[in-house]
Amino acid sequence: MKRIPVLILGIVIFLGGCTMSPKYNRPLAPVPGSWPSGAAYLSAQPTAKALDVTQLKWREFFTDPKLQRIIEIALNNNRNLKLAIFNVERARALYGIEQAKLLPVVNVEGALSKQRSSSDFLIPGASNVSKQYSVDLGITAWEVDFFGRIRSLKKQALEEYLATEEARRNAQIALVSEIARVYLIIAADRANLSLARSTLKAQEDAYNLVFRKHKLKLVNVIDLYRAQTQVDTAQGDVVLYTQQLAQDQNALNFLAGSVVPEDLLPLDLASVSPLMNIFPGLSSEVLLRRPDIQDAEHQLKGAYANIGAARAAFFPVISLTTTLGSASNEFSGLFKSGKNTWTYAPQVVMPIFDPHTWFAYRVSQTDQKIALTRYEKTIQTAFREVADVLAVQGTVDQQIAAQQSMVDSAQEVYRLSSKRYVNGIDSYLSVLDAQRSLYSAQQGLISMQLSKLANEVKAYAVFGGGGLDEADEKKQNDRDSFQEKILSMLDFELKKPAK
Repeated sequence: MKRIPVLILGIVIFLGGCTMSPKYNRPLAPVPGSWPSGAAYLSAQPTAKALDVTQLKWREFFTDPKLQRIIEIALNNNRNLKLAIFNVERARALYGIEQAKLLPVVNVEGALSKQRSSSDFLIPGASNVSKQYSVDLGITAWEVDFFGRIRSLKKQALEEYLATEEARRNAQIALVSEIARVYLIIAADRANLSLARSTLKAQEDAYNLVFRKHKLKLVNVIDLYRAQTQVDTAQGDVVLYTQQLAQDQNALNFLAGSVVPEDLLPLDLASVSPLMNIFPGLSSEVLLRRPDIQDAEHQLKGAYANIGAARAAFFPVISLTTTLGSASNEFSGLFKSGKNTWTYAPQVVMPIFDPHTWFAYRVSQTDQKIALTRYEKTIQTAFREVADVLAVQGTVDQQIAAQQSMVDSAQEVYRLSSKRYVNGIDSYLSVLDAQRSLYSAQQGLISMQLSKLANEVKAYAVFGGGGLDEADEKKQNDRDSFQEKILSMLDFELKKPAK
């Protein structure tokens, strides 16, 4: 009896041993150490006070009140984000399961058995029916983790949980940036619709002028039909942008998970509040803090832990079954002196030849190589996305300036052509050509303005923005509190992702 607690204490001491997982060292990033440079890029250098975009709260970046309200609606109702949150909760529960395997499961078992024996085997006068009452407290088939197999699986489950948490963050960043992008598209399409309507009004006025001149035999019928084609083109554009706006609103409603009120939609691009400038002095180190890269790194760490579990499978599996209890043929005597019982049954299973173990080890090694390649690919993809954003950011203002100059020139050409036509100096063909050029230039300017704002939104995503604000943190803490209480009962501390 006294040996059992000593043995259990020795086993617990052994549980603090090392696992057989390979030592993890962060691989070198397969990308240049600095952002690209050249004519398309700004020459700003990183500063000591560079903004940590990964902790930038979306309310700080997206300052437009209407857009903020739509994002709030989406964070509460978007189904894809809810799936990501549920995946986090599931991964965390799986981590708790692996954690619990390190501790023995203690059960209390009560039993009653009756047996009738043949009279040939009984002492004369004895009853041929016997019964036994028993109560036992014990551990059944507890695997003692001498070689770190369970601890390696626990480490893998932890990394899976942390990776899933980063995936949730990445899903939220993608949702917020996509809502902002669609919001800006709605603003641009509303600007295009307003432009198409004003152009339609101008073309109708021009047609009426040509029609009156045609009645007076001052212009031929070709000019009348040319004017009519411009009216029809403008009408078609009004219908087209009306259709696009409906589709844009459908997309926004889908992202928000509910119907977005009409009063939250932007009037045009000029009505949208400016976004935060995150470019000046931004260090390239921010790339490794992107949620998708941290997700890939946690997956890689989990693959290392899985190798440790596969290695431990080559060593003996030691399990322990032990009970302390009491037994009696009468229930009233169950807890009397001298009725105590105990069992102690350690078991050792030594693998000699198991092809499954060898193949499982090879699979774990291959999984580690796959995870490493995915990690490197994720970094390369992130670097390209950032480089593309920086290229647009370095050139878009010049494009807008050139496009604005083109609009101003086309506006003047159209004014002069219209004046010359009214005075009978020039043909309507010149007016038609000038009007087309002006309309195209105005549409191009709206497109350039949209490209600049959309690139700023993309910068928020590719630099890994997405810090939680107070409301988001409270919701996450509420989701986590119940499971943390369960894990604390096991006297284990759940590790949080590094901030």
